[in-house]
Amino acid sequence: MTLKKLTLKPGINRENTRYTSESGWYDCDKIRFRQGTPEKIGGWARISSNYFLGVCRSLRSWSTLSSVNLIGVGTNLKFYICRGGNYYDVTPIQSFRTLANDPFTTESGSSIVVVTDTVTSFSDGSFVSFSGATSVGGLTISGEYELIALSGTTYTIDAGTNATSTATGGGASVVAEYQIPVGSAIEIPTTGWGAGAWSVGAWGIGVVGTKSLRLWSQANFGEDLLINPRGGGLYIWKTSDGVGIRAKLIADELGASDVPTVINSIIVSDVSRFIFAMGCNDYGSAIIDPMLIRFSDQESTLDWTPAATNQAGSIRLSQGSKIITSIQARQEILVWTDSSLYSLQYVGAPIVWGATLVGDNISIVSPNAVSYANGVAYWMGVDKFYKYDGRTQTLRCDLRQYIFDDINTGQYEQICSGTNEGFNEVWWFYCSANSMENDKYVIYNYADDIWYYGTMARTAWLDSGFYKGPIAATYDNNIVVHETGNDCQRTATNEPIVAYITTAEFDLDDGHNFSFVWRVLPDITFRGSNAESPQVTMYLYPLKNSGSGYTNPASVGGVNNAQVTRTAVLPVEEFTGQIFTRVRGRQLAMKVESTGLGVTWQLGSPRLDLRPDGRR
Repeated sequence: MTLKKLTLKPGINRENTRYTSESGWYDCDKIRFRQGTPEKIGGWARISSNYFLGVCRSLRSWSTLSSVNLIGVGTNLKFYICRGGNYYDVTPIQSFRTLANDPFTTESGSSIVVVTDTVTSFSDGSFVSFSGATSVGGLTISGEYELIALSGTTYTIDAGTNATSTATGGGASVVAEYQIPVGSAIEIPTTGWGAGAWSVGAWGIGVVGTKSLRLWSQANFGEDLLINPRGGGLYIWKTSDGVGIRAKLIADELGASDVPTVINSIIVSDVSRFIFAMGCNDYGSAIIDPMLIRFSDQESTLDWTPAATNQAGSIRLSQGSKIITSIQARQEILVWTDSSLYSLQYVGAPIVWGATLVGDNISIVSPNAVSYANGVAYWMGVDKFYKYDGRTQTLRCDLRQYIFDDINTGQYEQICSGTNEGFNEVWWFYCSANSMENDKYVIYNYADDIWYYGTMARTAWLDSGFYKGPIAATYDNNIVVHETGNDCQRTATNEPIVAYITTAEFDLDDGHNFSFVWRVLPDITFRGSNAESPQVTMYLYPLKNSGSGYTNPASVGGVNNAQVTRTAVLPVEEFTGQIFTRVRGRQLAMKVESTGLGVTWQLGSPRLDLRPDGRR
């Protein structure tokens, strides 16, 4: 009679077969490792019952001088300031204009109104607000509407109420405020003219391209917030204006000089507060240069004209074809192109900022795929993970093949990253091969140098010091706080979080003889649970022979090499000391799973009571 203690090394390894990884763990969802043993991750709860429009790809939190906590929320449709759980629309206005006389046409019994105005720079789904209109067809067109069915000189809106007659009217004082055009929520393949660069593709055929999703970059300039929609201008939302005032274009501010008008991303330096435009138009040009960096004078949002009396200037990077993203690191700004990594450091006049190549022949999948933790930058490339801690290195990954064989490469730009420094983790969310939305995640624990993964749908992630845990944007158009409770509280009704972990296959004895497992000592703690009777289920999967897996046996040469002889399902409750069972095999795999509300658990070192059971 022998007790076999299971003490497995932490982390999930999918680089080998289940049997080769026998000293560790092979599969999991919504777990992490603490002190080398697996436990269920914390729950999450929405910050309020309010919602925003669109898919959020950018979050930034900060506190004003009066200690008010705010969150900048950038979606493909809008930009919001979140205060006290309320989302305030501060989306910039692109144009104000007074429309021609009687611009509205109604149809009796229909809520669809035709608006006469030329809006060629906009797209379906963009937003407009009307004021000053008189009644037409029994309707008063006032407030915000969505643009539908644009056709050059007209478009339609849905008034929400049916007109009582067919009529044309609205008066001579209708003012329209057009918000900046909306962006895409996903990457959309395109073909034909305009899908690629000029002169690319055969005559009469055009090329295949991609319509990029809307991404915002945000940076604080004191208590004010600078924002930039990729490919758009530089805007500022001033805290002193209040949440009822929209962000304004800095180029329109009095005294602004040479402010870039088309920019791919922005960042503000910790040193002397320089504003950087990453990938922007050059001086005297309206065409974007994707490798050009321009920076303002120190402590200025308005002065971008280089002069002997200021420190405004520019740098053009040489390695790569476009700047992807940038982050503030320790005493440097790190800038990624599509093939290289640069370090920007302040060197003073006359050069002001110098660029040093610190990594080449690298890749990065998206502007949001970088996280900075404990003095190290971590990011996801197209086929591996990297880190930069003073030198650029490939990050060892036990899940590399598993992750990169299951990514929708057409949706790279949806990939987002963030830290959970309370647990020494970096998270990446990505679209699996058959998904058009982020549905999976992978975690690197940089303190223990281990990996684990699971399923979860998040579009943006931010480790905020203003909350108990990180905040994240969901496809439910809200923000949730992680590491809160034990359940999913994204709606008014709590939902259980299903969490599990499965070992690799391991020998019960010497791998040659059969063993009979008649008793299990589970060693599980439910500390932190708020369920009355928390429990997990333990599954035992004994095998006749090691093989490619126990869930989908494969027949080789007429012999079933992965046959499950008997699966044992063992409910484990809070004070369960031992469980009696009857399973036999040469190898075994074990799974622990929880599915109930209010349950959290940590697994220790289970023991199996074995008896020899022969060779056949």
